[in-house]
Amino acid sequence: MPTVVVPYRGDAKRRVSSSIRAAVAVAMLGDVVEAALVVGGVLVVTDDPSVVPAGAEVVADPGAGLGAAVAAGLARVEGHALVVNADLPAATPGALATLSEAGLALVEARDGTTNALSLPDPSLFIPLHGPGSAARFRAHAPFRTLSIPELEADVDSEADLERVASRLGPRTRALLAIPA
Repeated sequence: MPTVVVPYRGDAKRRVSSSIRAAVAVAMLGDVVEAALVVGGVLVVTDDPSVVPAGAEVVADPGAGLGAAVAAGLARVEGHALVVNADLPAATPGALATLSEAGLALVEARDGTTNALSLPDPSLFIPLHGPGSAARFRAHAPFRTLSIPELEADVDSEADLERVASRLGPRTRALLAIPA
């Protein structure tokens, strides 16, 4: 079973209305953690332990960006790790299991960033996140690129929430009052 590392910053969703930004971020984190707990242990790297759902462990965010947060989580992992962004509210246990079974792999977002990584050896990680990161990860190591719709559906804006509304996890659906 892999360990799932989920970096989380509640203030990261700047393109979501400030009236729902924090609540949406927490709901999405809850959906990701719920799915991840089915496939392995979960480490949430954050500076706000109060939002971490039961069952997940908290790792202190070093406060030096996404790459440093992921590295802090991976430093606590022995064996296979998945790195899964907290803004993937359509994540399912099956999608995460598919990623885990693929060996060294990544799931690319529509904009070329990286939504999820499978790292059979966590020492292969180097902080390459940001615009165009999927290509940089593939250049760094022989990552397979997987198409897993549940993990491709990241949410950076309210338009993204609308685009994936039918696939949202239960916490995000409930928050947005979307019927199941």
